[in-house]
Amino acid sequence: MKRIILTFAAALLCTLSAFAQNDKGDNILGRYSCDNGKDSYKVEITKQKDGTYTGRIYWVAEAVDKNGKPVLDAKNPDKSLRTVPMDKVVLFAGLKYSADKKHWSGTKIYDPTRGIKASVTINFDDPKTLKVRGTVLGIGETETWKRL
Repeated sequence: MKRIILTFAAALLCTLSAFAQNDKGDNILGRYSCDNGKDSYKVEITKQKDGTYTGRIYWVAEAVDKNGKPVLDAKNPDKSLRTVPMDKVVLFAGLKYSADKKHWSGTKIYDPTRGIKASVTINFDDPKTLKVRGTVLGIGETETWKRL
């Protein structure tokens, strides 16, 4: 009987621990702005069914060119994605939360202004500010995203 109770208690603690980790990971959900002058954009981070996170641009400062046509993701290395409007570009998918490290990582972030992908690490600087760091071959750059 004690063994059954201990097994049940251990299973309950593991389940509660998993929910607590997911709740912390879900802190990243929401909309953010990045103000880089003419390259300003807004991103929405959502959670997928598999528990990972996806970041997608939903607004750009210059969404149309001088001819009134949508600005496209012309530098994308995947030629099939070069017709995607900039305000619909997926920046990352498969992002995972690490409770031990208190950050999100495990995927690459796409930089549409350069057409490159970089390993990404994201963490909160404060409750309303994300630090998004991309690195390629040890060289990195950090952007600040403000929660809307």
